[in-house]
Amino acid sequence: MSNEYGYIRVSSIDQNEDRQIMAMQEVNLPKKNIYIDKQSGKDFNRPQYKKLVKKLKKGDLLYILSIDRLGRNYEDVQKQWRILTKDIGIDICVIDMPLLDTRNGKDLMGTFIADLVLQILSFVAQSERENIKKRQAEGIAAAKAKGVKFGRPETPIPPDFGKIVKAWEQKRIPFAEALKRSNLSEATFYRKLREYRIQNRGKW
Repeated sequence: MSNEYGYIRVSSIDQNEDRQIMAMQEVNLPKKNIYIDKQSGKDFNRPQYKKLVKKLKKGDLLYILSIDRLGRNYEDVQKQWRILTKDIGIDICVIDMPLLDTRNGKDLMGTFIADLVLQILSFVAQSERENIKKRQAEGIAAAKAKGVKFGRPETPIPPDFGKIVKAWEQKRIPFAEALKRSNLSEATFYRKLREYRIQNRGKW
């Protein structure tokens, strides 16, 4: 007996999967047959997806809302599609794209159209992802050019950093005490020490 399943993916725990859940409810899928991952679609190393694939058998039907919910990498999406439909032998219904319903058009023309649509949509999904990355990189570069700083704020050294270092080097205080007085981590302390010595070369 064949079974019907649904797969839902959101990119992070902050995103809402309600729209995808509603789509699965509209095709009368039982809740226990819906698998949800909350992580990136860059690859298929997702716990719920892998659990679902192990459950699938020939003749089963898998619902997804849109092709980018399956994944975002052009080549990987097509590879998974072949594994699911050819190797395992299930049907896939992409709810937002009726042409991508393998139950329809089992003949050569139907298969050709589905494969062609899949290639186009997969390519568009990946291109959009790459364009987003490009726009982000360009935005960051423009912001940096304007003097905007990213990451954690630089930890300043205390005004008496030189005295602290001298006391440590003369073994009047232990290293742990030097870190405590400087309010720096060990790695930052040594980095700041190098910078301090360069800036005060000839005075040190």
